[in-house]
Amino acid sequence: MNSVLYLVLSTVFWASLLGLAHTYVIYPLLMPRLRRWKERHQNGPRPVFTADDADSEWPYLVVAMAAHNEEAVIEATLTSIFATEYPAARFEVLIAADNCSDRTHEFVERFQRSHPNLTLRIFPGRNGKIRCLNQLVAENRHRLAHFGDYVFILCDANVRWAKTLPRELARHFRDPRVGQVAANVLDGRREHHGIADEEEAYINRENEVKRAEGVVWGRMMGAVGACFAMRGSLFREVPENFRSDDFTHTMHCFESGYDAIVAPRAVCYEDVSEDIAEEFARKRRIAIGNLQNFTRFWRLFLPWRGGFGTSFAFWSHKGLRWFGPFLLCAAFVSSLLLAPQHPVFALALAGQIGLLGAAVLDAALTKRGVHLRLPRFARYFLLMNLALMLGTLRFFRGEETAFWEPTRRVNVTPSSPPAPSSPPRPSNPEPAVSSRR
Repeated sequence: MNSVLYLVLSTVFWASLLGLAHTYVIYPLLMPRLRRWKERHQNGPRPVFTADDADSEWPYLVVAMAAHNEEAVIEATLTSIFATEYPAARFEVLIAADNCSDRTHEFVERFQRSHPNLTLRIFPGRNGKIRCLNQLVAENRHRLAHFGDYVFILCDANVRWAKTLPRELARHFRDPRVGQVAANVLDGRREHHGIADEEEAYINRENEVKRAEGVVWGRMMGAVGACFAMRGSLFREVPENFRSDDFTHTMHCFESGYDAIVAPRAVCYEDVSEDIAEEFARKRRIAIGNLQNFTRFWRLFLPWRGGFGTSFAFWSHKGLRWFGPFLLCAAFVSSLLLAPQHPVFALALAGQIGLLGAAVLDAALTKRGVHLRLPRFARYFLLMNLALMLGTLRFFRGEETAFWEPTRRVNVTPSSPPAPSSPPRPSNPEPAVSSRR
């Protein structure tokens, strides 16, 4: 192998390895430390609403939710929403029922009889979440303007709220710089099967990294779509073919000059995915949404356009991960070609083959009812990157479908919630996280 080719391949290998290490290891370890440093040295916390403020001073909240065949979970979700501590006169719930063929309408109408601040809008034909929410907001925007600087809470139909959730979200909108506040979405399952442990670990890490981004730069990289709040004036119609509307709303917030943060005490519960096939399909859809947003907002990710914080947070947290499958392929091919030239590359190649072997081993063991943690993480990591790659290829083929069937819901009994209705109130400012490992 000539020296030029050796230099090119070794540069590709080390650049790919560094990119993967940065997005998956270095950045998640760096951000909590930067957050603690910022909290020690900043000139006081952001202004918030407190218990001393009259109810009339708190923002008017509008919960907007799209539902398609959610009879298994909608009752538990609405029960938790109407059990919260926020004054009933200061919030309302708008539900867009998207061509439901089950008893979703029946359950919602039952709640309407005792909660006049609940409105059901039935959409005939299959529309998709984004179209439903766009129309729901458009139909109510003129009326809601009467409430001044109102706040939307966009929530999925399978998310159960802690009693304090709306106050913990709304309190941050006293700061005029804040445009979006993400909830702390925790796992609501009592028991784990399949890939639930891996999903929970991923979600907990995402919560911590996004919280740090909000503290350090006010640039939380995309609210978890399950539940987040945003100023009503910042809601923009999302293109109906987009897949990741939560990230779109966050980028619109940045474009308008507002910050996006995480409220660690704004706790809600969503059951993590257990089925690896369902999660694979979901990650593939998300990959399409990632690139849709990238093509729409790419200028915002240039440091001289969106600022250093936005650019660094995006490329560290999102961009490198979105293109991670191609970095994995580049690292594998380059180490394969370089392995005969140097033992370091031979060792790297062996490690990658070992990772693939661990994933294959997990697939074989799972069929026999055996579950080992490390092989499961290897399989989860590789399959999710494969899903991102396939989603990227589908994007370039022009796939446009904007809706799909929701993941399988497990029936939740309102009288027996999977998690306490109020989160613990720790003495330190760390976010609540699930202790299951």
